[in-house]
Parts: sequence; structure tokens; C-alpha cells
Amino acid sequence: MQLRRAAAASAVVLCLSLFLLPSTSDAHNITRILAKFPEFSTFNHYLTVTQLAPEINRRETITVCAVDNAGMADLLSKHLTLGALKNVLSLHVLLDYFDAKKLHEITDGTALAATMFQATGSAPGSSGFINITDLKGGKVGFSPEDNGGVVSATFVKTVQAIPYNISVIQISTILPSPEAEAPAPGPSQMNLTALMSAHGCKVFAETLLANPAEQTYEDNIESGLTIFCPGDDAMKGFMPKYKNLSAAGKQSLLEYHGIPVYQSLSGLRSSNGLTNTLATDGASKYDFTVQNDGTDVTIKTKIVTAKITNTLIDEQPLAIYELNKVLLPKELFSALAPTPSPAPAPAPEADAKSPKPSTKHKSPPAPAAPSDSPAYAPDGDVADQTADGNSAFRFNGGRFGAVILSLWFVFLHL
Repeated sequence: MQLRRAAAASAVVLCLSLFLLPSTSDAHNITRILAKFPEFSTFNHYLTVTQLAPEINRRETITVCAVDNAGMADLLSKHLTLGALKNVLSLHVLLDYFDAKKLHEITDGTALAATMFQATGSAPGSSGFINITDLKGGKVGFSPEDNGGVVSATFVKTVQAIPYNISVIQISTILPSPEAEAPAPGPSQMNLTALMSAHGCKVFAETLLANPAEQTYEDNIESGLTIFCPGDDAMKGFMPKYKNLSAAGKQSLLEYHGIPVYQSLSGLRSSNGLTNTLATDGASKYDFTVQNDGTDVTIKTKIVTAKITNTLIDEQPLAIYELNKVLLPKELFSALAPTPSPAPAPAPEADAKSPKPSTKHKSPPAPAAPSDSPAYAPDGDVADQTADGNSAFRFNGGRFGAVILSLWFVFLHL
């Protein structure tokens, strides 16, 4: 009997242990990993600025070769463009998993690894590959494939490793690459309105060109800009309403379709949540919510939900996406916002008298949303925000149910 009770107690402890274990399904987050190490703060900062961080977080089986602040200072002293800086840093992200053990056990003493720079298609020839060599004395060397076999940097230490998912290591210096450092074409030299006009957003482009908001867009290109331009059909249906706005309202509406930061499509998919816009100014929130809908990316205001249907350009620091609807900010179109349903009145007690009809003036019903165009049909309130779960403990309903069944089975046999 005691043996049975001991076995039952062991089973209970095992079940509870399984229940309390955190889920390992959460993805890694490179910025959170590096944030624990101040010596990599500059490297970490520029992974965010160049939008490489969300791309790293999306991938699995990779190795990030981090460089300390002194090494980054040497790189920054070259005053590269942001696009070139992204190429250099992407050369330090290997598309394979290499921890300390694997580095020292390389077959035949050498290995060739592709990098994120190679994956972009911007690397000419084999300049996006890195040679890894197991050197004498326990050292491991790294050099770009086109560097003539000269070892450029060496392995210093392991920063953090999540086996076969992501390995973050430190190398001694930045890997040199003239191809990666070459300045990328500057989007600031592009004609924004001409670009949009040629790719299905002509009405929006012409409207922008005739408004001071166009200068706001131009002023933000160098530091990073993402534009969500409604397609021609959407804008044509919306124009009668646009013409009824005040001058300030027209400018705010147009600036509401841009955000002052470059966001790649993969970056939008991995950074859901509230986002400020070019129209955001103090008390005037003018924000919207970026959400995933399967593989689609949607932009949701309090009134309408629009979907990205096309990418016009996605080159650091500029991205332009076409939408199937015009974005309507609550600040300008509050009358179109759906009113929440009133809570049901409590049931009267059995002995209570029926109340007399109210003599107060009833509020008029909210104006119906225009139905002549789908471009600005209201879609309801913004959905609840989803918290970032990269490192948070999450309740697992299936696991909890399994634990309860296990406990019931154990005590049933006591």
C-alpha cells in the first residue's frame, strides 16, 4: 500500500513539474539577448535601426557574430549610408548554426557559410559567403570568401546559444567587405509621387502633391519612411469625402498614411501593435494598429481595416505599400465610429412597479456610414492587442487538461 502511495506521489510531482515548465515554442529575440550584455549595445542598436533584428527573429538555425562597442566604433567611423551599414551587419549573420563545440569540430578544418547579405541578392558573386577555419592553438578564424583567404576576425566567446535555433557569438573585429560597404542608391533622390503614380496609386500621389503633407514625406525619407498609399479605386471613391475636410484635416489625413520609420514587410509581420504616424502630434494620437491576418498584413483604425495588396518599393530607408482602402482616423471621422451596444438593463424585481416611460429627449441615432464605396466602410473597433510573447510565460490549456486527467487517474487507483 505504501509503495502504491509513493508511486502515486511521484506521478503527481511529475505531472505538476510538466505543467509548470515554461513553453519552449516562443521564438528567440536577438535584441533581448544582446540587451543583457552592455559591451554589445552599439551592435544591438544598429540591428534595430537597420531593421535586421526582426529578420533575425523570423529565422531559425542561424548564428549572429556580434562585435563589441570598440569594433562598432571602427565601422561607424567610415560614415557609411544606412543601407551599406545594413549590408555589413547582415554579413555577420550566418544562415547556419555554429556554437563553440561545432566551430572546433569543423570537418576538414574549414567550412563555407552563407549569410543574410547573400540571401538579399545584393551581394555580387560569392561576397555574401564567410569562410570559417579551425586554426592552430584552438582558435577559429572568420573571413569573407572574396578576402583572398586572409583571416579577418577570430572567435572570442559564446554569448548565448539556443541549440540548433540561434547561436550568438562574439568575434574580434568587423568583417571587411568592399561590396557590402558600397553605398546603396539613395531613395531620397526618387520622386515619390511619380513612383506611386506609376504603380497604381496615382490619385493618392496627385492629392499628396497638391498638399503641404508632401513636404512632410520628403523630410522623413533620409531617417526612414514607410508609406501606405490607397489604390486608385479606393481613393476615387473617397474623394468626395476628402473634399469636405478642412485644410488641416486634409493634411492630417494624408500624413496619417505614413510612419516615420522604415518597415519592411517582414518587419510589419513581426511588430504587430499600435503605431504612430506622421500625423501624430501630442494630444492628437492619429495612430493605427498593424495586425497579421494569416499571411496578409492589415492596418486597422477605429473605423476601417485596410489590407496591403502590393509592394511598390522596399529598399532601406523607404518602403511604399498599396492598400485596398483609405485609412480613416477617428480624430477626423468620429461620426463613423461604431457605438458600443448598451449593457442590458437589470431585470425588475417581482414586486417592483414598472417604470414610467422616460420623458427625456432621445439622442439621434449615429449617422449611417456611407455605402457607395467600400473604400471607407467602417469595420468596428480595434481588436484586443496581442502581447509580445518572445519571453513571457504562457498558460497552456492542453497541458493543464492533461495534468488534471493524470491526477484523476492516479487517485482513482489509490
